[in-house]
Amino acid sequence: MSKDENIVVIIGKMVLISVIAAALLSVTYGPTQAQLKINYDIAQKEALLEIVPEAVDFENVYGDKVINEEGDLETLYYRGVDASGNTVGYAFFRDQVGSQGMIQVAGGVDAQFTRITGITIMKHSETPGLGALIVSPDFTSQFKDVEMNNLMLTSDGGKINSITGATISSQAVIDALRGQVDDLKKQV
Repeated sequence: MSKDENIVVIIGKMVLISVIAAALLSVTYGPTQAQLKINYDIAQKEALLEIVPEAVDFENVYGDKVINEEGDLETLYYRGVDASGNTVGYAFFRDQVGSQGMIQVAGGVDAQFTRITGITIMKHSETPGLGALIVSPDFTSQFKDVEMNNLMLTSDGGKINSITGATISSQAVIDALRGQVDDLKKQV
């Protein structure tokens, strides 16, 4: 076999391996994405119960003209209700720019918009060991029952201690909560 024929055989094998790998990836992509969506929906439901603990159920509140990528009306926020159907608070998911990328914050506020009832960080791409500490209970537990007028970093006169070396990430979580609560007040 000549040198040129050897090169053709090697290239042919590489192309065949690439085609097989691409086919296998395409076969597994769809089911994997579907399962990821199911897992995320479950995580969202668990987060709702955690961030508005007084609620036993949640009602989706949809926007009139806000359509998501699946073509459905998008949920603007969730109304948390007790066993009697009374509103006990509101829950929401908000994306906020952090230090390294988007942070998705799940937050809850009482029905009078006076205090945060809890938070969970759903997604982030913050720096490991620094901004990524926004998911730690030491940070998120500070938000439980904090009054809205104290929803600031301690350096600004509030009750929230920032993560050392991650002030931007810490402030982004506060900005997400403040921004969404302000938006909720206008919508409710």
